[in-house]
Amino acid sequence: MKSSRSICEDYVGIRKRACPRNKLNYGMKIILLIAVTNLVTIFFINGPLSTFYYSNSISQSNSLNSTALILKLNTIEHELIKSQSYAEGLKIELESARLMAQELLSTIEDKGQNIESEYNDLLSDIGEEVKLALGFHKLPLGPTQNMGSEIMFSYGSRCLKLKEELKKYMSYQVGGECPIDDVSAQKLTLMGCEPLPRRRCHPKSPINYVEPTPLPKSLWSIPPDTSLVWDSYPCKNYTCLTQRWRYPGTYDCKDCFDLGRREAYRWLSEREIDYSIDRVLALKPNGTIRIGLDIGGGSGTFAARMMERNITILTTSMNFDAPFNSFISSRGLLSMHITISQRFPFFENTLDIVHSMHVLSNWIPETMFEFILYDIYRILRPGGLFWLDHFFCSVTQLNETYVPMFNRVGFKALKWNTGKKGDKGVDKNELYLSALFEKPMT
Repeated sequence: MKSSRSICEDYVGIRKRACPRNKLNYGMKIILLIAVTNLVTIFFINGPLSTFYYSNSISQSNSLNSTALILKLNTIEHELIKSQSYAEGLKIELESARLMAQELLSTIEDKGQNIESEYNDLLSDIGEEVKLALGFHKLPLGPTQNMGSEIMFSYGSRCLKLKEELKKYMSYQVGGECPIDDVSAQKLTLMGCEPLPRRRCHPKSPINYVEPTPLPKSLWSIPPDTSLVWDSYPCKNYTCLTQRWRYPGTYDCKDCFDLGRREAYRWLSEREIDYSIDRVLALKPNGTIRIGLDIGGGSGTFAARMMERNITILTTSMNFDAPFNSFISSRGLLSMHITISQRFPFFENTLDIVHSMHVLSNWIPETMFEFILYDIYRILRPGGLFWLDHFFCSVTQLNETYVPMFNRVGFKALKWNTGKKGDKGVDKNELYLSALFEKPMT
């Protein structure tokens, strides 16, 4: 029988049981090992090397995160420095722009004061009514791109105050070709130099000009591109003009060159503030509306509708951004290139009808507007019709300014309809007015 010693010394792989003799020594060794381990741990944590150990362990565990964070902070700092520099530069530019705008406003104000002073000298001692009729008036809605300023002139003596512009307009070779200056010439008229002086030169002729389309087909046909000189206009052909309504941009009468869209249906039906030509003509004995005027008639569609009914209409128009007068004439209609500032070139009591759509509205100074109404009254025959089409203003203006004005002029209202105008927002409280007036027979 083996002794306890021999049994304890039999090890094959893993020991199956502790030796009874060495059990206490083994346990003491384990306890001693644990104690020593704890003491060493306490020494490193709380001893003189604790700070080094702790900081070194954090540094090792977070070294990658710290590096990335530092790089990111450096990047942010660099971007902030760039943004601050950009903001400083922008601040300088804004201040410069403010000073330029202030200087420009001051120049405009000084120019306006100079013009007022000049006109006061020219119009001194001639009576208040003459001053109102021949002087200048400020646009109630402010400066416009087409007018070039906030001042609207009403008499041709302004030509003498535009010496440099007039000198440029009259600079050409006598008997030669006139310069391509349609835009600057039109601007002269808008600045009060109207009518323009005659010139002894020949206007440039279109290249490869062909005979116009015969009536009545021409009324609803797009003329060939060779029918006019395109140098003065943004579009260089009629394809561009008829398609410009498809693209962004602000133009005068943007879609009226496309005769297949709204132009094809204008004045054919009666709806709210839209009057039909046939209903208007029916108000007078058949055949008594024969000749008339369309003020600011766009591309001439009103005159075309009237010609289909054997009525002759002369259309006035300006060439803002497009060849309106050339287009009207190509349709076989009469056009006249004049502003609304001047006395209409007709004798008194001669026209059967005067029409205007959009052009006569509250953008015109009130005093000038009243002179225009009296001039329309002058050229209409007794019983003649004044068709005010889509006039726009605020509700307050209509009640306080324009209704009393219409009454003062002496028109008799045959039709009167209003509708909301919301393109600038309902808060503007604007409206459209369409009205049909008659000049009294007596």
